[in-house]
Amino acid sequence: MQLSEIVGYAAAALTTSSFVPQAVHTFKTKDVRGISLTMYSIFVVGITLWLVYGLLLNAWPIVLANTVTLTLAIAILVMKLKYR
Repeated sequence: MQLSEIVGYAAAALTTSSFVPQAVHTFKTKDVRGISLTMYSIFVVGITLWLVYGLLLNAWPIVLANTVTLTLAIAILVMKLKYR
């Protein structure tokens, strides 16, 4: 594995895992007052584009990270819509 791939996977793991606490907290408390619907909507579109970009480049760190991040962001967005 090349250094660039190691850095990519490390960055992917850190940025993706940063969404887990928010998703867990929101699921447990159902408190969505501090979550911006606009921000998460735009973020989901952006992450979708990053995922497509990674697929076009066949860049697996980008694909894997954005697949997980997109799943978590969609879950948070759904909770925001459901629990408001």
